[in-house]
Amino acid sequence: MILAAQNLTVPGRLSGISITLRPGELTAICGPNGAGKTTLLRALAGLEPGPVRLGETPLAQLPPRRRAQDIGYLPQHAHPAWNLTAEALVRLGRLPHRTSRAEDDAAALAALTALGAAHLAPRGVHTLSGGERARVALARVLAGNPRWILADEPLASLDLAHAAALLAHFRALADQGTGAKTGVVLVVHSLAHAMNHADRVIVLHKGRLAADAPPAVALSEDVIEHVWGVRAAWTGPAGARALSL
Repeated sequence: MILAAQNLTVPGRLSGISITLRPGELTAICGPNGAGKTTLLRALAGLEPGPVRLGETPLAQLPPRRRAQDIGYLPQHAHPAWNLTAEALVRLGRLPHRTSRAEDDAAALAALTALGAAHLAPRGVHTLSGGERARVALARVLAGNPRWILADEPLASLDLAHAAALLAHFRALADQGTGAKTGVVLVVHSLAHAMNHADRVIVLHKGRLAADAPPAVALSEDVIEHVWGVRAAWTGPAGARALSL
């Protein structure tokens, strides 16, 4: 089921964005600070007003429970107000579903395990490091088994090993199964991550769409110079490219 925006405009932040996202793809949203990346992701999640639809239905017309079942949104900064255990926080991702406690517990544990965080289940979230808290927050999203995962800079607090593992997990989610696949949309600052792991890259510049294409096209050296204002060069083989400034 596609997720699409048509001429999406948020005054002062986005202007005339039209994109169609497809399940089974890992899409990276890139751009300089203030380009509108977070605003676009929030609009795709239905948290900003605008002409966004899921399949043929405008998000504004979907019941809140249905929207929460289909779209899992991870904000850039997740700071729980209460010192819940990690397991209890992840179980909140099951709220849109009317299932049993046993099913909810199993889904929460599976999500934590998938992110290498099952050992954190009994810990209070206020005792976790930034990287641990980031993985638990994402596990809350995954526990809901949404059709779409929209994550705002999910790699920002992670060390190298956990960032690599998480990218591999996102890749597996997009690729899984032969039926209804998951759509994954990530805001990322690392252009190398986008180049090496995404199927498609959306580049924003001053609230407008600067590129929407496969990584090698959307993140060409000319686009980087135009959008980020630096002359850079890609080195290395496909899938393991590095950006030299």
